[in-house]
Amino acid sequence: MDNESNNHLLLGNKVLMKYAIKPLNLKMLHSKGLKTLWKLTYKNTTLCLKRLNQSFEEALFSVNAQIYILNNGGNVPKIYPNTKGNFITEYNGQLFVLYSWIDGRDMNLDNHKDLNLAMQSLSNFHVSSIGYVPPVNSKISSKLGNWPRQYESMKNRMLKMKEICIHSPTNATYLSYLTHIDPIIEICNQIIYLINHSPYSDLCNINQKASCLCHQDFGTGNVMLTTNGKGTVIDLDSVTYDLPSRDLRKIIGKRMIKFNDYSIDNIETILKFYETNNKLSSDDREVLKIDLMFPHWFFGLVKTLHKNANSVNIDKISAIASFEQNKFSTLQKWL
Repeated sequence: MDNESNNHLLLGNKVLMKYAIKPLNLKMLHSKGLKTLWKLTYKNTTLCLKRLNQSFEEALFSVNAQIYILNNGGNVPKIYPNTKGNFITEYNGQLFVLYSWIDGRDMNLDNHKDLNLAMQSLSNFHVSSIGYVPPVNSKISSKLGNWPRQYESMKNRMLKMKEICIHSPTNATYLSYLTHIDPIIEICNQIIYLINHSPYSDLCNINQKASCLCHQDFGTGNVMLTTNGKGTVIDLDSVTYDLPSRDLRKIIGKRMIKFNDYSIDNIETILKFYETNNKLSSDDREVLKIDLMFPHWFFGLVKTLHKNANSVNIDKISAIASFEQNKFSTLQKWL
């Protein structure tokens, strides 16, 4: 065992003393930057210790959200208090949380049956999160009402990159960007118009308590199929108040780009799975369609282009630009 692993095991043991736990089989599972996971056994129960990459105020928001969701019938891991009754443990200026261990496997969202269960798990998660009131000293995360500003910001960043590319006309990647950017900007303009003339602001004009929480990173790796056949949502560090459409757009979008498929029938199938637990209003559906039409994936590909011109493959720029234009045309008919 190397020094780093030894240090992690030593740290895990010291933190667990704050819970009066002497663990069996403590092992570090994963460490990336500050975020670290340990698995352990205590009194025949398997537990998971996690070091958070958050400020205390951010952790207060997400950890208490998870406790609320569980108590409100949501399928998320239980959080255990330390000996002082606190659910967040501070040790050496770092933050730790102790969870129940989820026995099961990652859901494969390419599999129809798993996808169905995962979408039902997502809608159950959204419904169970409604009514959450965070602690007063927590840092509240909310994206409600932000979409038009985000669209403008992404569009402006792409326009700035266009200016950079114009001044380096010999670079092949920049040339490819210049070839494809104008139709993408035109899509941005149309979507900004659509969102500003949609029910979006009315949907967001609600008390936070009436809003659901979005996971923001829902998908394979963050939804487990447990041994009892249910879906459990894990890793809630990024939860935020927003419309359910935010999580839906991300999961539908990932599938679209992976399979180069923007078939309306396939989107409707995913929404049907989701609506088992949470019926979407016609207004919710409208803003979801608009959000799906925005060129999020083109932006995601090129957003760091100005830092490293050779970081993006020319063919990829061309392929995703084409994908965005075809997707926009197809979804326009749906809208």
